[in-house]
Amino acid sequence: MMSGKKACLILAEGFEEIEAVTVFDVMRRAGVELNLVGLNNEESWVIGSRGLRTGVDKPVSEVDAASLDLLVLPGGMPGTRNLAASDQVLELLRSVSSGGQLIGAICAAPMVLARAGLLQNKRVTCYPDVKGELNGAVYTGARVEKDELLITADGPGSALEFALTLVSELGLEQQSRTLRDGMMVK
Repeated sequence: MMSGKKACLILAEGFEEIEAVTVFDVMRRAGVELNLVGLNNEESWVIGSRGLRTGVDKPVSEVDAASLDLLVLPGGMPGTRNLAASDQVLELLRSVSSGGQLIGAICAAPMVLARAGLLQNKRVTCYPDVKGELNGAVYTGARVEKDELLITADGPGSALEFALTLVSELGLEQQSRTLRDGMMVK
């Protein structure tokens, strides 16, 4: 059953598969309308850091920020650097943020939020090797961290907890509990 919530997951060449697929799976199980988004109009497929070839629903240029409840960025290299190099991604992040919608970023992806200027004095976590690139953020080292409308996570091992937190933050607490129980998450 659909929840009425809308989200997008932006994939760039070299994305971390565990993080992307876990968020995709949990969002769909929760009834969230989730679109996989690529960086440009020419790509209908994006290849992850371990070689997983994934189809995308639309390019980032076709995403309407105002229609989203949540925008999610997976980490991975060079995927995160590819996201950070996209002016369209940075502008979409700023639009979603100024519109008061949720943003999720896991592993190295909080670097993209920093590049977009969204982390000043925000409590965040990320993959430890990139914490020096978070420009003005307060790094906590938690597995999953929430500061207002930003939800961040530290890496692939936290992907399921991150995805379930995103579902809860969308106001779908019951679906999150049901999924946690049904998926046998401790």
